[in-house]
Amino acid sequence: MKHFRMSFLVTFICLGVAAWWGYTHGGVPAMFAALGIAVILSIMEVSLSFDNAVVNASVLKNWDKFWQNLFLGLGMIIAVFGMRLLFPLVIVAQAADLGLMEVWTLALNNPDQYSMHLTNHHAEVAAFGGIFLLLVFLNFILDAEKETHWLGRFEEKLGALGKVSSISVMVALGTLMASLTMIAEGQKLVVLTAGVWGILTYVGVDVISGLLENDDGSGNVGDIVKRGGIGGFLYLEVLDASFSFDGVIGAFAITKDVVIIMLGLAIGAMFVRSMTVFLVRKGTLDEFVYLEHGAHYAIGILAVIMLVSMKYHVPELFTGLIGVAFILASLWSSVRYKRRMALEENTTSALESVKA
Repeated sequence: MKHFRMSFLVTFICLGVAAWWGYTHGGVPAMFAALGIAVILSIMEVSLSFDNAVVNASVLKNWDKFWQNLFLGLGMIIAVFGMRLLFPLVIVAQAADLGLMEVWTLALNNPDQYSMHLTNHHAEVAAFGGIFLLLVFLNFILDAEKETHWLGRFEEKLGALGKVSSISVMVALGTLMASLTMIAEGQKLVVLTAGVWGILTYVGVDVISGLLENDDGSGNVGDIVKRGGIGGFLYLEVLDASFSFDGVIGAFAITKDVVIIMLGLAIGAMFVRSMTVFLVRKGTLDEFVYLEHGAHYAIGILAVIMLVSMKYHVPELFTGLIGVAFILASLWSSVRYKRRMALEENTTSALESVKA
């Protein structure tokens, strides 16, 4: 429980602020309504981002303490205030040609108009985030050096395709071009630009990591990112942004109150960070070998959902549950794998005893 103490403290503070905010805007009934919505939003955020915690942990486990603490400290501030509050304000400011303070006033006093500006640019944000997440999934699956395969021969054959240079970028570009068929003619250019920026951002993080490569040239970009550093830090922050903004858009289907949205998502984001710490400190990914696979498949599905959402509404409940389903399936497979390995080890030991 020690890994979740700060999360419970933040939850207590945020719910207290939510209760005060609701009471000042409508008395006791509004207070209880604000509390209920904040709790619902926090649960939604955790369900949408649990796979994010697993992927974060898979990267963080190989970092040194300095970069781990920096991500879990400064990264938390960026995740809550930067991605879940400031980033949406910046998008609306650019769309409406307003200053940040004007947009904040708009969000407080005219939340319907603020929400309209935000949702009107959902397609561009979905293209950026969806393509970035798709590349995260593809670079995990299309890895010729990956030795553990959750789906057996099928996944092994997919991994072998990783020998082809830049195949992930090629698939991502093809997917982006195909997704443009769902977009109205007037939006195609801005959506295409946003998707290309998603690719450039992913590749750019790799470039930064490459510049920080060892002087002797040893190691590859993926290994350097996993060892920590500014490249890995940026990678995880962009990954978190891709997850978080989808949650912000979904939150407006529940309430238009930007303060309650920020408080509810902040609670969820804090618990996601705590789960990341727990997974890293307890070595859970080493114990459950397919958990990382399940998280990446969930990310792949989320990427597809984000791209599809440019035209069709996908219920947030489905988005959250499909990710949890992949996590649970990979967890069950990991347990079965452990049992099988233990049985084989016991059998081998017994045979060696008989021979002796």
